[in-house]
Amino acid sequence: MARPISTCFRIGLTLWLSSQACMVYGHKHEGNLTEEQLRAPIDSILWIHMALQAVVWGIIFPIGMVFGLSRSRWHVPTQSVGFALTLGGIFLGHVHGGRQFRHSTHGSIGSWILVPILAQLVLGIYLKLHINEETLRPYAVRVHGILGRLWPILGWVQSLFGVIVLRDLCGPNGAGQCAAHYIMGSAFIGYGVVLSLLFVLGENWVRRSGKSPEWWDSWVIMLWGIVNTFTEHWGGAWSVKDMQHTILGVLWWTGGALGIFLARNNQRNVVPALIIILTGWAMSDHSQALMLSTKVHAVFGYTLILAGVTRMIEVCFLPATPYTPGSLEDNDSEHTLSPSQAAQGIVRSQVMTPRAFRHLPPFLLVASGFLFMSATDEELETVHETGMDHVTYILSMYSLAFLLYLFTQFLFHLYVTTGQNANSVYPAGEIVFAAPLNGEIELTSPRDASKWYSRVPREEGPVHVVGEDDRP
Repeated sequence: MARPISTCFRIGLTLWLSSQACMVYGHKHEGNLTEEQLRAPIDSILWIHMALQAVVWGIIFPIGMVFGLSRSRWHVPTQSVGFALTLGGIFLGHVHGGRQFRHSTHGSIGSWILVPILAQLVLGIYLKLHINEETLRPYAVRVHGILGRLWPILGWVQSLFGVIVLRDLCGPNGAGQCAAHYIMGSAFIGYGVVLSLLFVLGENWVRRSGKSPEWWDSWVIMLWGIVNTFTEHWGGAWSVKDMQHTILGVLWWTGGALGIFLARNNQRNVVPALIIILTGWAMSDHSQALMLSTKVHAVFGYTLILAGVTRMIEVCFLPATPYTPGSLEDNDSEHTLSPSQAAQGIVRSQVMTPRAFRHLPPFLLVASGFLFMSATDEELETVHETGMDHVTYILSMYSLAFLLYLFTQFLFHLYVTTGQNANSVYPAGEIVFAAPLNGEIELTSPRDASKWYSRVPREEGPVHVVGEDDRP
């Protein structure tokens, strides 16, 4: 009975969204806005629009995506609520009073974003019907999954454009600098999130790929360096910044190529970490017009240097296993814990220092991304005019980094504790949830430290979950 009700709800929601889409696309932005309209106060409807979309795209949709990945029964309700709220938010963004805004990329995306939303809903309804199991359904599952994974990226991009419109940033004179700072800052944040994902959940995926993390890092660094080499100077006389940015591009593609070669045969190397350190040093000594800008760039550079140093330490000195020496041995092909081990409390209840240390490189990358995104000339001039000092501004960026990293770790935790992963085995990482005597859930890893990056067969023996029935 629950499935037909859910399907009917989705069909009704789709029809409602279609009607809202007509209203949104029918809205016409003002062609000629007066200075009074552009400087008017922000009304309550627009504040509700911003708050609603921030909650939906920043919290609800990522949680719903994780529920989908873990096959949780809460996936459909969470995403359905998110779809309904975001359409309401889009409508409010087109009918508000008070301050008006010129036509912008944020407004265009806000309308066209209805296309993937409706596509995702239609696919979800189709999958619930369980028809064409052998023909169309496999492709629909794949497209549905790809669209679902795009929500955090779409939300991030749209939020950035929203901030740009709200604060009237990135005009004709600052568009190039905004693009450079926002793209590179977002890249650092994304790098930190993916690196954290690999450390927390993706160890076995890395093993099965046959490539060390530095192989993937080096490819991204090299390709980005090639792009940067030819896009930082647009003709005319070479400025100091043009030369610095261009040589950084050369540094990245040459160093990235070396990193790819050294990472062959599944080997780890320190080249990506060294490139991060050199980039941080260059940014810390970047010439700036304002003292505030100089200090922000300096702290950004120091943060990036520290991220590279901690990554180098992780590569060179930390063992791969994240848990106590009581981890399962290689000869335990069944990946089980004996009743005697559980009774003695050898259920890997303590997380070793290496696991804690591995949060440093990705967090520092996230922090450096926020600092770099906040270091455009327009933003810092505005901050300077308000009288805010560099200490307050920098600590504000670090606070945002803490919040984002907290939410990221919460999503990882949600993935391994919900749906098909609850009290079972994480399929990609083979993490066992053992139920020790004190009743708390603990994670164990069956891999030995020396084989964290060794090749492993794709099919392995069954995994046993230790529970109450296994205790003597």
